[in-house]
Amino acid sequence: MNDNKVQIFDTTLRDGEQVPGCKLDTSQKLIIAERLDNLGVDIIEAGFPVSSPGDFNSVSEISKLVKNATVCGLTRAVKKDIEVAAEALKGAIKPRIHTGIGTSDSHILHKFNTTQEEVIQRAKQAVSHAKNFVDDVEFYAEDAGRTSNEFLAKVCEEVIQAGATVLNIPDTTGYCLPEEYGAKIKYLKEHVKGIGNVTISCHCHNDLGLATANSIAGAINGARQIECTINGIGERAGNTALEEVVMILKQHPYLNLQTDINTKLLYDTSLMVREKMGMPVQPNKAIVGANAFAHSSGIHQDGVIKNRETYEIINPEEVGVTESAIILTARSGRAALAYRAKKIGYELTKIQLDSAYQTFLKFADKQKEVIDEDIHLIMEQVNKFSKIAML
Repeated sequence: MNDNKVQIFDTTLRDGEQVPGCKLDTSQKLIIAERLDNLGVDIIEAGFPVSSPGDFNSVSEISKLVKNATVCGLTRAVKKDIEVAAEALKGAIKPRIHTGIGTSDSHILHKFNTTQEEVIQRAKQAVSHAKNFVDDVEFYAEDAGRTSNEFLAKVCEEVIQAGATVLNIPDTTGYCLPEEYGAKIKYLKEHVKGIGNVTISCHCHNDLGLATANSIAGAINGARQIECTINGIGERAGNTALEEVVMILKQHPYLNLQTDINTKLLYDTSLMVREKMGMPVQPNKAIVGANAFAHSSGIHQDGVIKNRETYEIINPEEVGVTESAIILTARSGRAALAYRAKKIGYELTKIQLDSAYQTFLKFADKQKEVIDEDIHLIMEQVNKFSKIAML
């Protein structure tokens, strides 16, 4: 694999679907899975097969449908989980079993009531058992973000020897700072025997709003897979947002890291997931929010109208948005009014614009936004505009 390629592991259908109220049926999952395959994701985590008959069926049907991406099923470090996942993945062209266990002191003591040595044994046994069914086995060290680097390195070395092909280093609680998470990946790269033969993966949660930053820090320090979801949907405050990490890597070419994502499908895919899951996206969401390419401040509007790059680092067309939006409010200036008026057929002289702007401000002070219908009313209310030339 190209060492500069960062694989995109999409878990919208597994971690994303764990959000209360976002349950999908199999037909909806198939629609999203097909879109993810067309989007260019490298791995689709289709579900947790042992969790329910419905999830098993969804993983099985997605396995048959997907033509390009690896299809992955999640398990615990439990033999039955692994066997059920293997059965569900039988139809996949490229199947992967994703198994693992908690490695932090908190998980070992309070969740499992066991010892570090026992956790290592269970991890090795799970990976070895999964290798009986598939060649591609990913191991997750749950709560790796709060696991000591020394013990984490020991676990990783043992599961590599057992046959793991991918090491998932989750910041399960979203606790790490980017420099801490990046340093953890760097430590593993430097201290784990055989690490060069496997892919290190980042799976970061957004409890402190750092999921994307942590994933990028991981990639900079040697991880070559990022686990993420469309719109950042996921447990609690969510996961790393696919659209964010993809566009960060694309907009920072000096990092010399790239993905195979067709970015022009990002916005449409975001809309699809919102609709199917009934999970709205906040307007100020990076990349795919309604306001991501919208401008209402007069200073910003004037700059964007003159040259888009004055206030936009991404061409909206790169993510599937038709164009930047100039939103007329009381903070908008004459340039924005002239721009929007021209869009609907009015070519204004400077004198006409000055007069129309005063009427516009009266409209804008009474309502949050001035829309196209309002512009027509403004033109009607100003007598001078009987002579305005229509385009």
